[in-house]
Amino acid sequence: MLAKGRIKSVDIFRGLTIVLMILVNTPGTWSNVYAPFLHAKWHGYTPTDLVFPFFLFIVGTSIAFAYQKKKGSAEVIKKITIRALKLIGLGLFLGAFTISFPFFKDFSEIRFPGVLQRIGVVFFIVSILYLYTNRKTLVLISISLLVGYWLLVTFVPVNGIASTLERAPNNLVNFLDVKVFGTHNYMPDYDPEGLLSTIPSLVTSFLGIFTGLILISKQEKKTTLLVGIGGSMLIIGSIWGIFFPINKAMWTSSFVLVTAGWANLVLALIYYVTDIKGIQFGSLFRYTGANAITVYFLSSFISKIMGSIMVTQELSVHGWLYQNIFVNKFISLEASSLLYALTVVWFYITLAYILYHKKIFIKV
Repeated sequence: MLAKGRIKSVDIFRGLTIVLMILVNTPGTWSNVYAPFLHAKWHGYTPTDLVFPFFLFIVGTSIAFAYQKKKGSAEVIKKITIRALKLIGLGLFLGAFTISFPFFKDFSEIRFPGVLQRIGVVFFIVSILYLYTNRKTLVLISISLLVGYWLLVTFVPVNGIASTLERAPNNLVNFLDVKVFGTHNYMPDYDPEGLLSTIPSLVTSFLGIFTGLILISKQEKKTTLLVGIGGSMLIIGSIWGIFFPINKAMWTSSFVLVTAGWANLVLALIYYVTDIKGIQFGSLFRYTGANAITVYFLSSFISKIMGSIMVTQELSVHGWLYQNIFVNKFISLEASSLLYALTVVWFYITLAYILYHKKIFIKV
């Protein structure tokens, strides 16, 4: 089952998630994208809405593996802190960088929250709690956070007005993002990686830890267990979604359960195929997973540069490549846009393959 002490399916799952992140983030044009590759406008979810929670989930699984034989010590805490700060720093850099001198946006325009920032915060808090508590305590913390978050955003009024779960000023999650971050949000009225919604995202990683503990245990029929857990989470989350809508922007408690349910089901399938049956599958994703954060950061950074350098008055490098290579009369604009994204994905898989075979593993 283990190759050099690693579970193949976890590496494949991590790499697959990064590949999907790049795919949905780099279409040829946002004006023509197939619906499954777009986020839900507010309530509900699409396949794209599963991608980020899948990564936070596998962060938790990796924590269970990495620290299974370690105890909290000054040295371990130092390493965790440094890694978390690196992730946050890289995220802030992506939000602040611009190609024109002095190469950073005006302070008022810099986005503070972000994907890498949330990964860093979640990694730090979840790692510390994993080292200093036991499984039962983590379960109690998870339940408390999900229920507490539900009660908080549903029943606490905003400026004397009853709170709403819609995209509105009296939505507590949105209100706090605007109040705390002001102009430093992704959108004027909220941020999908904002302050309050980070609380339930911790549970996404906790649930990944529980799955990781199952995978490294001597438990029999792990695949069946993961399928059962995943299915149960999907059912509970969907029922809870009737009262507390499934929503990625708010990272609602129902969203946590539904996405973790899908994560368990997908991981169970990959685990069964690769680790149980020994079928060679997903090597390309393993290469990407070996340098996951590096590949993701580079894809975001290069995409930003290509979107900023203008070839003509109207077209950036990104736009020029899309219009002149991928758009033609034989296929739809949606297909052209997807083909561009797949080409970008293939470029980064190739880069990951080269790094892997040269044994270059950049730890962030």
